[in-house]
Amino acid sequence: MTKIYAFLVFVLLTTTVYGFNTKDVTPNDTSEIKALNKSAYDNRFTKPSATVSDAEKALKMSLKLQYGAGIAESYRIKGIGQYKLNMPDSAYNSYYSALEAFKKIKDERGMARVYNNLGNLYQMVDYGKALGHFSDAEAIAIKYADKGLLASLQLNKGNIYNRQNKTSKALEAYKKSYELFKILKDSVNLVQCQENLGDIYYKLNDIKKAEELLLEANKQAKRMDMHAAVAAINMTLTDIYISQSKYAEAQKYIAEGETYSMLVDSAKNNKVIYEYKHSRYELERKRKNYQKALDQLIDIYKLDSINYKAAVSTRLGLLENEQTRMNQDAQTQLNEEKSRIKFWSVTSVAVLLLVVVGLLITNVRRKAVTNGKLQELNEEVSRQKDNLDRINHHLEEIIDERTKDLQTKNRKLSDYSSYLSHQIRGPIATLKGLMNLQNEGLVDQAECIDLMGKCVSEIDDKIIEMSDMLHDPDHGAS
Repeated sequence: MTKIYAFLVFVLLTTTVYGFNTKDVTPNDTSEIKALNKSAYDNRFTKPSATVSDAEKALKMSLKLQYGAGIAESYRIKGIGQYKLNMPDSAYNSYYSALEAFKKIKDERGMARVYNNLGNLYQMVDYGKALGHFSDAEAIAIKYADKGLLASLQLNKGNIYNRQNKTSKALEAYKKSYELFKILKDSVNLVQCQENLGDIYYKLNDIKKAEELLLEANKQAKRMDMHAAVAAINMTLTDIYISQSKYAEAQKYIAEGETYSMLVDSAKNNKVIYEYKHSRYELERKRKNYQKALDQLIDIYKLDSINYKAAVSTRLGLLENEQTRMNQDAQTQLNEEKSRIKFWSVTSVAVLLLVVVGLLITNVRRKAVTNGKLQELNEEVSRQKDNLDRINHHLEEIIDERTKDLQTKNRKLSDYSSYLSHQIRGPIATLKGLMNLQNEGLVDQAECIDLMGKCVSEIDDKIIEMSDMLHDPDHGAS
C-alpha cells in the first residue's frame, strides 16, 4: 500500500510540472486593440504605412495583456500593410508569427486568413505555392461556411489564373467572387472584382462589357478613396482607348492614373509609373509623335534596370525567408525530440529511485541483501546517466552537421540564383523600338545608331559578366 501511495504522489507531481499563467482579459481591455486593427485594415488600400503603424500599436498592447487573439490578428494585419508597401520579407515574417499565434490559440479561421495572405504573397513568385496556400485556406473556409473568406479566395485564385492566361478559369473564379461579395455587400472588394472582370473581358475582346465594368469600378474607387485601385483601373481603360484610337480619352485616363498612383505611399507605385510610361509610349507611337515616343522609350529603358534589380532582390529575399523557416522547423523538431528524451530519461530515473525507496521500506530486516541491490541500482543509474550524456552529445553533433549542410545548400541556392539573375530584356526592348522607328524612317539615323550601339555594348557586357561568373566558381560564390 505504501508503494501505491508513493507512485500516486509521483504521477501527481509529473503531471503538474508544466503549466502557464493566463491573464484574464476583459472586453474593455480588448476594445482599443480591435479598433486599432480595424483602422489598420481599412487603410490597407489608401495608406498602408498607417496599417503597419496601427497594427504595431495593437500588437504592443496585446503582448502586454497576453491577449492571444489580439497578438495573432495584429501580426496578420501588420503583414498585410508590409505586403502593400512591397516589403515581402517583412510581410512573410509577420504572417509566419501570426500563423504560429493562431495555432497556439487553436483558431482555425484565423489560420485560414493567414494562409490566404501567404498565397497573395507568393502569387508573383511561385504560382504552385500560392495555390497550395489558397487550398489550405479554402478547406477551413468550407468547414466554417465562411463566405467572406471564400469570396477572397476566389478573387485571389482568379488573379493567378489571369496571370497564367487561363482566362476561362479566371472569369469563372471572378464571377463567383463577385456574387459572394455582392451578397456580403462588401463595396471595397466589389470594386476589385469589377476591375478584374473588366480586364478579363478586355482580353476576351468584349470591349463594351470591359469598358462598362471598368468605368463603374473607377467611379466607385474614387468615391472610397481607393487610390491604388483607380491607378490600376485606368491602366486597362487606357489600353482600351488606345486600341480604339480614342487618343483624348486615353490621355485623360493616363494623366488621372498617374496622379492617383502618386497618392499611394507604396513602393509598388514605381511599377505603376513604369507601366504608364509604356502606355504613353504606345499612345505617342500611334499618334505618330515619334520623338515623344522615343523619349518615353529611353525612360523605360532606364527604369528597366532599376525594377529588375528590385525584382531579383525581392525573389531572393522570399527564398531566403523560406530557407530560414525550414531551418527553424528542423531546429524545433530536434529540440522537441531532445526534450522528450530528457523527460523519459528523468522519468526512468525517478521510477528507479521509487523502487529503491520501496525496497528500503519493505526489506529492513534483509539489510545485507538490500545494500547489495542498492549498489546495483546505483550503478544502473550511473550507466543511464552516461548513456544520456552520450545521447545528448550525439544530438549536438547532428544539429551542427545539419546546420552546416543547410548553410551549404543556401549558398548554392544563392550562387544558382545569381547565374540566372541577368536580364537583357530592357536593352532588347529598346533595340526593337529603335528598329521599328528606323524601319519607318522616322528617326535620326546617327542618333539611332548611337543608341543601338550603347544597347549592344550593354548586352555584350552582361554576357561577358555571366560567362565570367559561370567559369569562375570563386567569383560566383563571393
